[in-house]
Parts: sequence; structure tokens; C-alpha cells
Amino acid sequence: MESGEPLPRRGGRRGGWRAALFIVAVGFLERIGFTGVGGNLITYLTGPLGMSTAAAAAGVNAWSGTVLVLPLVGALAADSRLGRYRAVLIAGVLYLLSLGMLTVSSMLQTPQPHPAGCHSTGSTCSPLPSASSPARLAFFYTAIYLLALAQGFHMPCSEALGADQFDPSVGASRSSYFNWFHFSISWGYAIAAIVVTYIEENVGWTEGFAVCWATMVVYLVVFLLGTRTYRVEQPVDSSSLAHLTKKLTFGTNNATTDTHRLLATDQDVDGKGFLIKLLPIWLSSIVIAAATSQVSTLFTKQGSTMDRRLGAATGLVVPPAALQSFVSFTYIALVPVYDRALVPLARRLTRHPAGVTMLQRIGAGMVMSCVTMAVAALVEAKRLRVAADAGLLDRPDVAVPMSLWWLVPQYVLVGFTEVFCFIGLEEFFYDQVPDGLRSVGLALCLSIFGVGSYASGMLVWAVDWATTRGGGESWFADNLNRAHLDYFYWILAGLSALEVVVFLYFANRYVYRKNSEQPVALH
Repeated sequence: MESGEPLPRRGGRRGGWRAALFIVAVGFLERIGFTGVGGNLITYLTGPLGMSTAAAAAGVNAWSGTVLVLPLVGALAADSRLGRYRAVLIAGVLYLLSLGMLTVSSMLQTPQPHPAGCHSTGSTCSPLPSASSPARLAFFYTAIYLLALAQGFHMPCSEALGADQFDPSVGASRSSYFNWFHFSISWGYAIAAIVVTYIEENVGWTEGFAVCWATMVVYLVVFLLGTRTYRVEQPVDSSSLAHLTKKLTFGTNNATTDTHRLLATDQDVDGKGFLIKLLPIWLSSIVIAAATSQVSTLFTKQGSTMDRRLGAATGLVVPPAALQSFVSFTYIALVPVYDRALVPLARRLTRHPAGVTMLQRIGAGMVMSCVTMAVAALVEAKRLRVAADAGLLDRPDVAVPMSLWWLVPQYVLVGFTEVFCFIGLEEFFYDQVPDGLRSVGLALCLSIFGVGSYASGMLVWAVDWATTRGGGESWFADNLNRAHLDYFYWILAGLSALEVVVFLYFANRYVYRKNSEQPVALH
């Protein structure tokens, strides 16, 4: 970055909570605009675009994986050349471009009538799929993958920019920032899940996407209003970043020292070898990412088959994606309790600044993930029994006489899982990398969820292939009353339990960086 450019500088009275609050507000707005599309994408694919359940789930998982891997690109660009401030600006422009294209794409879809019998509140049908030309589909996919690229710049850089506003010596403030940042974006998730998805399914997809675009306009305005308050880390020169990354990963030219620094996990070696130190934690967190990715795919399809009426007299039908708001409400309820009650209590017991170590927090979330998938499996098994008892095994167009609210516990448990595990992972990967690579650290964390989404998609494909190979019924059949999502959830529960064991093994042997705010290991 050249001197004299009109960018905010670190120093003076910049930074602190005054600056961080602009980033918190930006995160809230971004979640409304982004989740308004991503949270209901499987409904759009199986509805207006006419995809099968398995194909749509695999497509959403592939896109979600890309969304969470691209932050590595955005973070490297920010830390090497652009800086986090400029990266967030680029994200805002890409959001406006991609959501504008998506709005236009939805306008090009020819509206189709509902099949016969689908106007009943007990029906689960979607409008007949429209015939999309290859050019229209290409335009649509270009739009959603541009949206993924925008997320790639926003996700690691905005949150890291907010954390940069606090002095590293005040660990409690930075830890509190991560909690309150997620508290804010949870409101964004909730509004998107309830309001935007309702507009998409009851007013029109074009109107819903247009609301997302308008929200991103406000996002960009709010971010620019905070410009004079930010303190900004200067990016490392790109050639210096390449040298630094090579040095931190492989150490010096001495072969013996290289091997020690590359593989060292029992002591801090001046920041060298940090990628190898983090790799076991990264790998042992993928299953939880695969499990929680079901929230926006199979959980949503599961809900679409159930009785979604909000009271017999109101005539209102709840969009299945709206239940994702319970994840957000769990965040909203739990984060203040965690930050203001649990942490002070734990601090008195452990004498640790954050109450518990980051790895202890992550491990607690992983245990909750096992419980979540077990509960989801039990609820789905009950739904299948109700469908069989009602004689609806071959009537997928009729809602199963089981309330949508049966799914609420699994969404709430996902919220508990994320408050402990996801926030803990973000803080861990931010804290355990060198100061000049904070965005990269957060991007490494986000890539866990990207790879988890890819893993989920591959697992869906493998199970679908295995269950249909001999002419049997797929566990992901379009008629979910003949499918077996419950078996799939049990597989995820078992893998999650195995992941806890592996994680505990590595976490108990991990030693934090010398300058870390969490100087003790998980024991």
C-alpha cells in the first residue's frame, strides 16, 4: 500500500469499540443480504429450477463449500496487497453486482402455475419448474458464484478488521468482540430466515432477491461511514508475504531445523511451523462442519413435508427455511449469557482470562453436535412413522400430519453447537497465526466449513449411489416419505462421536503460541 492513499491509518484515537461497532453493524446487514439467498437456495433449486432433492442438496453443498473456501483467496489478497479495508470495499461492490444479476435472473424465469391440489394449506407442493435455457442457467450460476466470491472477501476480512480495533494485550475485549459480533449477525440470520424467505415464497423470488440487494447498499454506506474511526493494519508486501509464509511453514534452510519447526507441536518455535501445528485441529473439525451443513439442505427439505400452518385460523404457512431463525435466536439468547455470566463464573474457577481455553470451548461444541444429529435422526424416524400411519407413503404432495415445530429442538441444538464450537474456532485460528496473517487465520477456519460442505456433498452422493445400486430406494428419494434421512443422520452422529475422540487426542497435545491470549492447553 502506497503512502498518501486515502485509507484510514492505525494509531491516534482510532479503534476500540467505537470503530468495531461499525463492523458489527456491517456484519448484521451482510447476513441479511447473503443468507436471504443462501439459506433458501435449495428451495429455489427444487422449485423454480426443478432439480431433484439429491441433485439440489449436492449443488448447495458444492456452492456452500466454495463460499467457505474462497475466503482463503480473499484473505491472501488482503494480507498481501489490498489490506482488509479495501477487501471489504471490494466485497461490497461484488455483492451489489452478484445480487443484481441474481434478481435479473429470477425475472427471466417464466412463472408457472401450481399443480392441481397445491393451493391447500396442507399441501407441500411447489410451483411447476420453469424451462430454463442453458444461457439463463449459466447466468444464474455466474451470479451465485460471484456472490460466493464476494463472501470470500467479506468473511475473513471484515471480522478480522473488527478484531484489529483492539489492543492484543487486552484479550478479554477481543474475546468479547467475537461473541458480540456473532450476536449481531445472528439477528441478520433471523431476519433473513423469517422475513426474506417469506417474501421469496409468498410474494416472489425477484422481490426477495431485490431486498437482499438493497440491504447490501446499506452495508456499503455504513462501512464507509466508519472509515475515519478504523485503525488498519498495513498489508504485507506480496513478495514479503510469500517469503514469510514459506519461512513460517518450513523454517530455515537448515534441514534439521526445518524438520523440527515443521513438525513441532509441543512448543512454540517463534511462530514457525504454525501451519503444521494447526493442521490436526483443522482436520479434526471437518465432521462437525459437515453435520451442521444439513441446516440449509436436508433439514429444510425435511420441514417442507410437514404441517407448516401457523394456527388453523390464520391461514399463514411457515416457509421451511424460516426455522433456521431458531439457530439465530439461540445465538441471541446464549451469547449474552455466555459472555456475561458463564465466562465470569468460569474465570473465578479456572483463573483463565476467557474462563475456558479456546480448545475446551470447541470440544464442548463438538459433543453437542453428536447430540444434535441423534435428535434429528429420532425426529425424522417419528415423521416417517406418522407418514406411514396416515397412509401417505406414496402421497408426497400431502403434508404429513406432524407439526413443523417438532424440528425446533434440532435447530436450537445447532445454535448451541455453533456458539461453542464455531466462535471458538474463529477465535482460535485468529489468535494462533502471526499478526500479519490474521485474515488468513480466519480464512483457514472458514475453509473447515467449506471442506465440510464438500464432504457432506460427497457423502450424500456416496450414500445415494450405494442405496440405489441394486435397484433399491435412495435414502434421499424425492419422495421423502420413502427416503431414510434418519439413517443418514445416524451416520453423521457416529462420525461426530469419532471426531470428538480424535479432537481430544490432538487438543490435549497442543501448546499455544507464546504471545497467545490462551497460554494453557486443554487438559
